[in-house]
Amino acid sequence: MYKFLGTVLLCSWLSLLIPMFLVTTIYPRDLLELHASSQTAQQFTYHSSPSEVRLVFFATDEQNRHIESIHRDDFAVLDNGWVIRNFRSFAHAGLIKLDVVLLIDASDSVRPRFRKEIDSVLNLISQWPWNPGDNVSVMSFRGMEPQMVCDGNCRTWFTSDHVGSLSIGGATPLFDAVTLAAGFLNGRRRPDVWPVMIVFSDGNDTISKASFTSALKKVMAGEEQIYAIDLGNASRPSEGTTILQRMAESSGGRFLPFSDGADRILSEVMDDLHSGLLVTYALPESTSEFHSVRILPTHNLNLQFRCRRGYYRPFSDGVRQEDVP
Repeated sequence: MYKFLGTVLLCSWLSLLIPMFLVTTIYPRDLLELHASSQTAQQFTYHSSPSEVRLVFFATDEQNRHIESIHRDDFAVLDNGWVIRNFRSFAHAGLIKLDVVLLIDASDSVRPRFRKEIDSVLNLISQWPWNPGDNVSVMSFRGMEPQMVCDGNCRTWFTSDHVGSLSIGGATPLFDAVTLAAGFLNGRRRPDVWPVMIVFSDGNDTISKASFTSALKKVMAGEEQIYAIDLGNASRPSEGTTILQRMAESSGGRFLPFSDGADRILSEVMDDLHSGLLVTYALPESTSEFHSVRILPTHNLNLQFRCRRGYYRPFSDGVRQEDVP
């Protein structure tokens, strides 16, 4: 690990970067080892190591095609001004279990598109190539507060027969729903699980107690990535569109217009979540609460990246920043 020097070199690197997906996680001990077998699928084993950072990221070429054949010397992590090259582990993130929460906007503003929204959710759940140990939950939001429809077992429970039980209409508590989902995922987080939110909404919050800023900080502090599916009018982007874009970009997820169609949305999200790479490294010395993070190419400057903007470090006594009032 070296302190990054050379402003000119940094600027030239950064000018070539396109955001790369990055999910960050800090655990008290979280050293990853990859065990390969010619007879069975690869398995992850975690050990404990104080103050370790886990990064899940995606790389694409100049034509925005995912690249999985990346080696550990092809990139460096820029963490709060420190260049990290000494990774404790490097592996394919697609082997990690998924914990997915689907957020369904059931408010008045999306009523005309609610049936298609539900069809897309059902399509995503039924066609996703789930692995053993993956969880998928569904939360709807309308009126005064969000409602958990099914918790972890939606792969078998949430079918078209249960759609009729969902209430429709009322105001839109989007920020409250995102905050609640982030807390829900954070509450059962494990080092071998990748938490994801897929938000179907037009982005126009009308009643939340939480603000956009507080909801986004909760997501950034808890490591979740957001895939935002914009139910608004694609020909007339609204303030809600901007909100969904910012949520997705800040968390390292993606923004996708609902008008792209259910099949393309499913394909885009699955392509992302099955093309990830993962590294772990020691937490750099810093007193900063928030660490900004980037991935830099070291050899092939045509590599393009998409990343979340950073993570919140824990206190030395193990208390996480998001737990502090």
